[in-house]
Amino acid sequence: MFTSLSTALSALRANSTAFSVVGNNLANLNTPGYKACSVSFQDLVTRSIGAGLRPTEVGFGTAQPTTIRQFTQGAIQSSSGTLDAAVQGEGFFVIRDEAGVTSYTRAGAFSTDSAGRLITTTGERVQGWNADALTGEVDTNGPVTDIVVPVGSLKSPVASQKITLDLNLNSSAAVTGDADLSYPVQVYDSLGTAHVLTFDFTKTGGNAWDYSVTLPGDEAAGGVAGTPLEVASGSLTFDSQGQLATPAAGAPIAVSLAGLTSGAADLDVNWDLFTDSGASRLTQVADSSEVSAVYQDGAPAAQLVRVGLSDGGTIVAQFSDEQHLVVAQLALAAVRNPDSLSAQGNNNFRTTASTSTPVVGLPGTRGRGKVVGASIEASTVDVATEFTNLIVYQRAYQANSKVVTSADQLSQETINLIR
Repeated sequence: MFTSLSTALSALRANSTAFSVVGNNLANLNTPGYKACSVSFQDLVTRSIGAGLRPTEVGFGTAQPTTIRQFTQGAIQSSSGTLDAAVQGEGFFVIRDEAGVTSYTRAGAFSTDSAGRLITTTGERVQGWNADALTGEVDTNGPVTDIVVPVGSLKSPVASQKITLDLNLNSSAAVTGDADLSYPVQVYDSLGTAHVLTFDFTKTGGNAWDYSVTLPGDEAAGGVAGTPLEVASGSLTFDSQGQLATPAAGAPIAVSLAGLTSGAADLDVNWDLFTDSGASRLTQVADSSEVSAVYQDGAPAAQLVRVGLSDGGTIVAQFSDEQHLVVAQLALAAVRNPDSLSAQGNNNFRTTASTSTPVVGLPGTRGRGKVVGASIEASTVDVATEFTNLIVYQRAYQANSKVVTSADQLSQETINLIR
């Protein structure tokens, strides 16, 4: 009878713990990235009463239950935060606190601090790779570091170095001495000042054309206001198939803008007449003379407009000149046995002695899930399941409390037998 009392008490303790787990799950119903816990019960060792082939086995109740965190996928919900992110699939965001301790989280409600570092809602620094300040490339083979987002920064101007024009010159055009095609192209110097180069094409004979590139005369030394200043000229010849014959592939035309009145450095631009594969960008067939595509690689100075986190975990800065630059890349950590992670609060987890070594890398690689931008992963708590568990644990608690009451009554009856 005393065994039944201790057995019932063990059940009361176990169901009280289960109640706490359910209460914690329901409390985190709206916590982003929260993973619900389930309770696992196990019985205690039994003892045998009597002898013979079929002894009576009596257990000692239930042990303290263990909790198992269920790392199932939560619903991906759209968010108004431009730096918010959600993991779709396996993996964790990598974060570090001020002491340099690494943790892992599925909650992707990110923002920036005063230094421009990407942080969680509780201040941990999000890890990834920043773009190189000189090349603009993101090296994801190096170690992860604090992601720094440009805040209120000015993008330096980029001087033009390359121009391409995809165009056709009308083979049926008459030789008149006047330009059959004239097209303006805007380029930028080292200070970000725009200059308009005008490309003129004049037919000089069968399959033969002259070109001239001019700049407004008041924009360079030696020029006269109102009179175009020629900065490049030459001849073009085409074969019988309408393809450019000379200049040959691999010989771009140099366009030099020296003594610019803007105060910028001399501008040397290469006009590439062929694609990287060797195909001519200029053709001469019996069709209208017109330009189909223009490219130049310069850019003026521009103010940062906004920074956002896009799908795949790339952080992109948008500038006032409508250019978008990748400034950083989020990292994800793959953990083979995530249920061994220890919850630290604030939606964060840390490794334990039984956790396999987290493998950090790019989202979408080697078993790591995808990163969805402008989204948040919802809690995995299911209200119906938790309410069902609540009823079950309540009934179990009531039943075992009845066992305690009955065992107490039996004890009193036993004591009364002595009197």
